[in-house]
Amino acid sequence: MTELRQRVVHDPDAPPEDKELESEAKVDGETASDSESRVEAVTQPTSADDTPEVLNRALSNLSSRWKNWWVRGILTLAMIAFFFIIIYLGPMVLMMIVMCVQIKCFHEIITIGYNVYHSYDLPWFRTLSWYFLLCVNYFFYGETVTDYFFTLVQREEPLRILSKYHRFISFTLYLTGFCMFVLSLVKKHYRLQFYMFGWTHVTLLIVVTQSHLVIHNLFEGMIWFIVPISCVICNDIMAYMFGFFFGRTPLIKLSPKKTWEGFIGGCFATVVFGLLLSYVMSGYRCFVCPVEYNNDTNSFTVDCEPSDLFRLQEYNIPGVIQSLIGWKTVRMYPFQIHSIALSTFASLIGPFGGFFASGFKRAFKIKDFANTIPGHGGIMDRFDCQYLMATFVNVYIASFIRGPNPSKLVQQFLTLRPDQQLHIFNTLRSHLMDKGMLTAATEDE
Repeated sequence: MTELRQRVVHDPDAPPEDKELESEAKVDGETASDSESRVEAVTQPTSADDTPEVLNRALSNLSSRWKNWWVRGILTLAMIAFFFIIIYLGPMVLMMIVMCVQIKCFHEIITIGYNVYHSYDLPWFRTLSWYFLLCVNYFFYGETVTDYFFTLVQREEPLRILSKYHRFISFTLYLTGFCMFVLSLVKKHYRLQFYMFGWTHVTLLIVVTQSHLVIHNLFEGMIWFIVPISCVICNDIMAYMFGFFFGRTPLIKLSPKKTWEGFIGGCFATVVFGLLLSYVMSGYRCFVCPVEYNNDTNSFTVDCEPSDLFRLQEYNIPGVIQSLIGWKTVRMYPFQIHSIALSTFASLIGPFGGFFASGFKRAFKIKDFANTIPGHGGIMDRFDCQYLMATFVNVYIASFIRGPNPSKLVQQFLTLRPDQQLHIFNTLRSHLMDKGMLTAATEDE
């Protein structure tokens, strides 16, 4: 196997970060090889300026630093406006957008792997990658449908059969892909093919699994979807703003433009933003109620009696703070206390998702995952922190918020055989009588 090299095209007008990547690309990359030969990491050429021509003309008189600031700012506002629109369209549209984002992120990461190793003509690499994506999505979304649309599934015979054998079907689909991969192995490419097999599965773990958790968070109530995502967006914006105007001290070598000033400023701004946003959203049922499927109307509903988490309560202020602000008590929603945990994670731990992505990009000598959004890179460049945040929110809800769901228990109870239902009824009746909640007289009535 001959050794392959690809030179980076030098652009004298490229921004500083591109030149830095060019200089790094001159150094031999990490290798992927079989026992007889070594292949250097193939470097992608520096991407051209993808800024819309209208903005290029309007900002032509500005320096590259301020031009980039305005381009990022304008497109950020456009993305925020789009975010508001899809929230207005409801939970079903949000789920579809999450699916589209997942597919695009998967495509961007798999494309990097294909661009690096495409010269070796690995058989079925991209075909199997997309096949495994289909299998994993079938498994996860099938579980979600069975869990949240239980009554509908039991009502339709085809869905009931698919639900009953869902895991077996999912395993069979995956096993088919596994066998196809084994049959595609080619002599002298074994190690490289196993590298790409691992690449695909790690991508599935990072992208598909965590996007599935985003859907679960959404079903808990739109507030559990909107607040965490908004906190990450706020931290990203405010860290950039503080770093742009006040940044002096580098934060981490993986991201040379990140500064301590931006990191600390973004943290405080995000906590304040989380408190304010949580206060506003906690007063609306459409945001705090769990997303449930109404069998009568065959549609999603978000109407309920808000839990204590979303009812104003009075809290005593610690004496030290009382002397500073002069207040003894404060009225706030309990959810706002949880929002402090969410916003703190978004500002302190969330950025490490971005650092991880930066390290990944530098390993393959690329600036962005793609050039989908001018000034921002690819979709994965915008969602590198969101996936980490989604996992934390799901774990947080399961650990501190979620309790037994009576409606789901009733739905499952109604699908049991009559003798099983009677056994549960007698067991529950005996339990309530032992606790004194149900007396013999009440039973006779």
